[in-house]
This record gives sequence, C-alpha cells and structure tokens, in this order.
Amino acid sequence: MLLHVTHETRYEYAPPVETAQHLAHLKPLATDSQRLVSHKLAIDPPPAQRSELPDLYGNTRAFFALEATHDRLVVTAESVVETSTPVLSPAVARELPWEAVRERFRFRKDATFDAASEFVFPSPYVPRHDDFTAYARASFVPGRPTFDVAMDLTERMYGDFAYDADSTEINTPAVEALAQRKGVCQDFAHIMIACFRTMGLPARYVSGYLLTQPPPGQPRLVGADASHAWVSVYLPGEGDGPGGVGGWADFDPTNGRQPGEDYVTLAIGRDYSDVSPMRGVLHGGARHTLRVGVTVQPVGEVIEALPQTRTQSQSQDKESP
Repeated sequence: MLLHVTHETRYEYAPPVETAQHLAHLKPLATDSQRLVSHKLAIDPPPAQRSELPDLYGNTRAFFALEATHDRLVVTAESVVETSTPVLSPAVARELPWEAVRERFRFRKDATFDAASEFVFPSPYVPRHDDFTAYARASFVPGRPTFDVAMDLTERMYGDFAYDADSTEINTPAVEALAQRKGVCQDFAHIMIACFRTMGLPARYVSGYLLTQPPPGQPRLVGADASHAWVSVYLPGEGDGPGGVGGWADFDPTNGRQPGEDYVTLAIGRDYSDVSPMRGVLHGGARHTLRVGVTVQPVGEVIEALPQTRTQSQSQDKESP
C-alpha cells in the first residue's frame, strides 16, 4: 500500500513561552516491509535551531529550539510510506520453545552479546511485577513456541481488555491498567511487553499508525485518527547461544492481530518514553492546551481530492476583494 500520513501537534500556551527546546519522533522508519517515499516536517513559528540525528534504536530524532516568545506551536509531519505485509526471515527459529529462548538470554559470563538483550530488562513504563507474571502464565504453556505464545497472548488480551480512552492517562502505571482490564493501545502494549519480560523474553514497543476505514458511505474525517502502538517480540535464529540471526515479529493486542500492510511503523524503543512523538523543555507557558490530529489515507484518495481542493481555492480567490 502507498499511504499518506499527516500528524499535526498543536500547543497553545498561557502565558506565552519565552524559550523552548523540543525533541520529536515523527519520521517513519525504513524497514524490510516499509519504504519511506517522502517526509516533511513543518514547524510554526520557525525555530532558531534545527537538526536531525538517529537515536540508539535507529529512529530519526528531530531537535529544534525556539528562542523568541510564542503563545502557540504547530508541528506538522507529512509522510508518504510504501508498506507491505511483514514476512519473517527463514533464518528465524519459529518453532523454538519459549523456555529455550529464555535460556539464550540468561546472563552468562563471556557469552556473545545479543542486541535484543536490552529489551529483557525493566524500563520506565514497564516495571517488573508479579501481576504480569500471573496474567502471562496462561499463554506461556510449557514447550509452546514463542511465536505461538505471542499470538495467544495477543488474542487473550483482545478478549479480556476493553478499549476506553477515558480510563487512563499517559502516566498511568501498566499494572493499574492490567488490574482494571481497560485502557488504550499504549497501555496494552506496555502490559504485553511486561508479560514477556517478566518471563525472561525480549519484547519492545512500536509506535506508528493504522489505516482505519470510515463507516460505509461516509468520507474519511481529516484528523480523526490517532497514533497507534503495538509490540514486537524477538525470535532467535537457529544455532546455539545469542548472537545468531534472529528477527522481530509484531503483534497488536489492541486489535487481536498481527500488523499488516495497513500499519505504518514510526519508531521503536523499550517503551513509550523512548519514542514519544513530542517532548520539550519550556521557559514560561505555565498552562497549555494540546490538540493532536492524525490522518492516514491511501495516496490515491489524496490525489483524487487535489482537483477539488484547487477548484475551491481558485473560487475563493475570485470572490476575495
């Protein structure tokens, strides 16, 4: 699929902000199943400093600094991405039991380092807790392959949890969302990751977008979508010990399925704290309001809308005094 993504973040401050520095993860990744065709990041008011650098996990991190007083900030990321259904490498040991994967990631002196090891440990939004272990056990059947464990946990969470945007905040602990059995995609991703890590297996957080379909006969609403989050589970390759050629398989507990060509990967990290779309340090602006609008649509819909948009624009120009 060829998808067009617009992600607009709008802040309004009172009193105005005097100076600010921001980091943004808004540029989609290039992966085996995803090609970034184009990307543009517009910032208003224009920043005094601006740069882009890769972070530890290969995501593009944009930095910009505002040195003039401002009472609003609008950041608009516009991307075109070509996607395909992710396919696991044939080198992945898909049938390897989860206990064998856990053994590969136990610490051993002088063992070969595997980069996936970093995703076994707790992180700011994914702590260790016995409640995660208790919930995970029903999926971690002895001898079950890791892929099947992940698929079973994905489907269980889809059935057990209710999507409720008003039930949690960004900083709601994952163990609290687990207890109440409701939350949003961020909560579900953190819970699933915590289940894997408490059992000794690597899992990471994926942020991105999902193409949603409007009701039959209704147009797609601009800005009505939201960013999405899911989970990536590591499957080692054949051979003994870590360091072999493995791969990551994605699972979406919010929708009870594996991501396909209708998903766009934005960034990967240990949890939300590594890949938050926008964060900043401000001088001033004691209060603020935030509005985020995301629109994901096939490029064909965008092209079809262009002649109408131009006609409307030309008509407005003629009517203007």
